[in-house]
Amino acid sequence: MKIVLASGSPRRREILSGLGLDFEIAVSDADEGTVEKNGVPPDIYVQELALLKANAVFKHGKYAEKTLIISADTVVVLDGEILGKPSGRDDAFDMLSRLSGREHSVYTGICVIDTERAFEATAVCETRVMFDDADAGRINAYINTGEPADKAGAYGIQGLGALLIKGIKGDYFNVVGLPVKTLADLLKKEFEFDILGGK
Repeated sequence: MKIVLASGSPRRREILSGLGLDFEIAVSDADEGTVEKNGVPPDIYVQELALLKANAVFKHGKYAEKTLIISADTVVVLDGEILGKPSGRDDAFDMLSRLSGREHSVYTGICVIDTERAFEATAVCETRVMFDDADAGRINAYINTGEPADKAGAYGIQGLGALLIKGIKGDYFNVVGLPVKTLADLLKKEFEFDILGGK
């Protein structure tokens, strides 16, 4: 059986590799703008995005053997507002200033498609993240590293962004971009694939 990761994220690739799985990369060309987010709960929104990405790879691929396509999408949510990747330095500063000293949620939606059965299933994970108080100088110093540029919420917990975080409640890997326990549970329950058992 083949496994395909429908993501170009190096962080998701590293996490999946860390589970000892052999897989291929097929970056989705899905238009995420087609998924409505206004008024949609973030836990539903991320699952719809993950489903869109997985289906885009499924439709473009030719799978002669049984294949599991795995996709994910992660968002940062503060006061009900989804914070995407910053548009520039000022946007990153605004996001990090708002997150400073407060708790927010990180949601990751996962979708898995079995190409042989054309069967799909989704799941979602939420982690609460508590930011330390950060003044303007500290925020600017972090932005100067360049790390916030391509990160939802303008920070990466796996890098220097960890220095801004007081603690988390939930799955650390979810904040990085791929909640391994949620993925493993979904694979075992819906696809009879046990990562730990090697099936």
